Parts: sequence; C-alpha cells; structure tokens
Amino acid sequence: MKDSCTASVFSMVDFAVLTVALTGLAVLLAHYLRLRVRLPPGPRPWPVVGNLYDIKPVRVRCFAEWAEAYGPIMSVWFGTTLNVVVSSSELAREVLREKDQQLADRARSRSATRFSRDGTDLIWADYGPHYVKVRKLCNLELFSSERLDALRPIREDEVTAMIESIFKECSRSDKTGKSLVLLDHLAAVAFNTMTRLVFGKRFVRPDGVADEQGVEFKAIISNRRRFGASLSLAEFVPWLRWMFPLDVEAYDKHGARRDRLTRRIMEEHAQSRHEGGSKGHFVDALLTLKDQYDLSEDTIIGILWVGLLPSVIMQTLLSVVQGSNRLSFDEQDMITAGVDTTVILVEWAMAEIVRNPGLQQRIQDELDRVIGHERIISEADFSSLPYLECVVKESLRLHPPTPLMLPHKASAGVKIAGYDIPRGATVIVNIWAIARDPKTWEQPTEFRPDRFLEEDIDVTGHDFRVLPFGAGRRTCPGAQLGFQLATSMLGHLLHHFRWTLPDGEEPADVDMSESPGLVAFMRTPLRAVAATRLPLHLYRRVPAEM
Repeated sequence: MKDSCTASVFSMVDFAVLTVALTGLAVLLAHYLRLRVRLPPGPRPWPVVGNLYDIKPVRVRCFAEWAEAYGPIMSVWFGTTLNVVVSSSELAREVLREKDQQLADRARSRSATRFSRDGTDLIWADYGPHYVKVRKLCNLELFSSERLDALRPIREDEVTAMIESIFKECSRSDKTGKSLVLLDHLAAVAFNTMTRLVFGKRFVRPDGVADEQGVEFKAIISNRRRFGASLSLAEFVPWLRWMFPLDVEAYDKHGARRDRLTRRIMEEHAQSRHEGGSKGHFVDALLTLKDQYDLSEDTIIGILWVGLLPSVIMQTLLSVVQGSNRLSFDEQDMITAGVDTTVILVEWAMAEIVRNPGLQQRIQDELDRVIGHERIISEADFSSLPYLECVVKESLRLHPPTPLMLPHKASAGVKIAGYDIPRGATVIVNIWAIARDPKTWEQPTEFRPDRFLEEDIDVTGHDFRVLPFGAGRRTCPGAQLGFQLATSMLGHLLHHFRWTLPDGEEPADVDMSESPGLVAFMRTPLRAVAATRLPLHLYRRVPAEM
C-alpha cells in the first residue's frame, strides 16, 4: 500500500513538473516569436490559454472593441495558436485578393478534420488541386444559373408552405392579435428546402412528423452536437492533446452511421435515375458527374453533408432535437458554416421592419404596385422589385449571419499591412465591423436600404466594404441561392401579411442583440403579429411535384 501511495505521489509530482515546464516553454516560445517577427499588436496573452478567457461571448463585438484599441489588424491568441483579426475593408482586400493565394487554406479543429475526412469536402479543404476541382464542380454544375432555375419550384413550394403554416397558426388562434415566433416558420423553410435540394426529399412531413430516414437524420445531427460540446482547451494548445485524445472509435461509429444513411439515399437516387432519369437534385448531379470529376464516395458524402448542408440546417435540427431554438456558445462553434444564411438574415430583416412601420409600408407599396392582390410573388418578379432587394442587401450589411468569416490559414509566411503573418497562423476577417465602419459608411448603424439605391454596391464579394458571402478563392459558391431564397421568403411574408409588434411592445423593446457564437442569431427570437392582406385562396399551397 505504501509503495502504491508513493508511486501515486510521484506521478502527481511528475505531472505538475511537466506542466510547469511546458508552460514555461510555451511562454519562452511566444516571447521568442514576438522578438523574431513583427506581429500585429493586440491584447497581452496569458501563458498557455492566451486570450481565450478574455474574449467576451459575442466574439464579433469583442474583436471590434479591441480593434478600437489596437487598430484594424491585431493578434489574438487562442491558447498557443496565433489568430490575426482584420477589421477594415482595405485590409480585407489585402487578405482576400492581394495575398489570397497564401491565405486560402483552412484552419480546422480536430473534430472538423474528422467530420470532413481530413478536408475532402468543400468547406474545410485546404487550397489545392482537390479544392479547385470541387469548387469548379460547385460553380459550374451544382450552383449554376441553369440548375438553380430548374430547382426553383422546390424553393417556391416551401416558401408557400411557410405562408400556409403561418396562416393556419393565425387562424387557429382564439385571440385576435396573438403573436407567433417567426423563427419556427423560417427554420422549417430552410430545413425542407435544403434537404429537398440536396437529397431530393422531405424528411419531415407538413404535420411535423419525421419519416424513418428523418428520425435517423436528426439522430446523426444530435450525435454530432455531442462531439461539438466536448471540445477542450487542447484544441488550441497542441501539446496538451495527449491529455485529451479524441474518442476515435466514437467518431468512426458516427461517420459509419452517417455514411449508411447517405448511401441508402444515393442508392434510391441511382435506382430512380435508372428508371426515369435525373430530376436535377444535388445528389443526382454528383452521381451523374462522379466519373467526369473523378469523385470518390468520401468526397461526395463530404460535399453533401459539410459542403452543401448549411449551418442553419444543423442549427434547426439541433433545436428540434433539444426542444429549443438556441444552442450554447460552445455548441454553436462546432456547427458547420455553410451556404445557407437565410434564417438569420430574414429574421433580422423582419425585426428591422416591424420596428419601422414606414419601411414596411414602402416595401408593401412596391409589392402591391408590381404584384397586386390577385396573385403571389415569384422569383421571376425580383428584377421588378428593386427596393425589396435593397432591404435584403441592407440586412446582409448590418446583420451578416456569419459575422466573422470562416477562418483562413497561412500556407506560407506573408506580410499584411507591414506585419508578419507566420505560416500556420489563422486569419479572421471581421466583416461585421467592416460593414459598420464610419470611415466607409454614412450612418453605419442605421438600417437604411436606400444606400443601395443611391450606389450600386455588390454584396457577393467584389466590394470589400460588405462581405456577407466572403471573397476571393473561398467565396461562398451558394451566394446566389441564399440571396434568392431570402428575397423570396421576405417578399412572401410582406406581401401576404402586415406585421406588427405584440400589444404593449414598443420598437425599443425588441432585443436587437446577437446570441453568442459564430453565427449571429437574434439573442431573443422575434415575436410578431401577422394580419392577412390578400384573398384567402392565396394562402393555400399547391404542392410541387419535384
């Protein structure tokens, strides 16, 4: 017994000594790095943890505050990992255009590496021949104008299903003026639209009941949430990872379960294509193009789950599984940032609109003038609705759904604004701060869609003052899809209904703060009252065949 106790004491002492030694080594290494290269200024890091415990929950605002003190380029340490945060349009241009080639890799956590099969998808792949091939596939085949137009009936079908759902909820109310949580209806549209576009099917029926594959789909997402919630300090301090190893067996079981479901769906589509031809869904397209683009099965599955399924789908499913519309700070950080920003975008736009009745009236005047009251809006009408599109653009500017661009990683040492960015450093663009910079925007914190009428401003990556979809080699290939769906959802909501705040609530009472995390949901879901504006038969959905 004595020998056992002695061994235990020695092991504890050895562990303490090792920890102190490694901490001292990390401090010396950081000091040496600062002396050897000219890093951007920033808050002083603590040993081992860096600035992790100084960062406020709403990171984007925290980084914007720090930028006021340290300048538009600064160093922030996540553990021993250097992050360079830029917060001006000029530096964004330098990062995303002028030095784009050296900064086009992806910074991946161990979990992201496992989920993406070491970057075989689109989102997490490092820049190189594989990424270029998959990117070309997405641009020319999956998100081409022809394919998006062919799949338009699906998008319009799901948006009209949302209108019918809202109408039914209003009709069921035994109390006039009952408010509803708009997010619930927006999330259903995004979920059903994207699963139909990607997999060619609804996993959840209109009555809210999931089929067998839908139950499995939700279970897989729920399991992924558990992995996300288990992240540790070791993600940011590599030499601690031996103390916090990944449960490789659990990850492999999760991957096998995901693959089984995906293969079943792929087999169904292969059989359907054999019998009646492709219907143009993304899984059909990938199977058709597999040989042409030399796609492995791992790559196809990775593209479907990580490259195409958007963050909002993950968010929605996790919310459904947990019975909540919100995730914690750490859980949100693990959600794949993908192509669909629609739910966040439309909820913020509607919050601005219900707080400003004059703005709502102006949009509805345009809708009534172009569409009238005898039919419903379609995507073909967008070119005749410039003010509606300006409202979407202004929401993208003031409330970008992913306010901190997905992290880039330096594949080689590079200089930005005269500072050294070492190889392996992570570079983050604070697009939220850039879009609110008073040096480049008049009344930057005001929701003013007219600015997009007064000036032709591109929001798809060519104007570095507003970058909701990124720019350069890593710009979002699904930007057009996201913009179309958001415009359609917003147009239908405002054409079919007049929206007001609940009784007794004033515009100042609406919580316009962001939730913690890397995606900027409203902290408090928007509640509003809907009143019909059109003939009742226009609230009934006629299901599409696709």
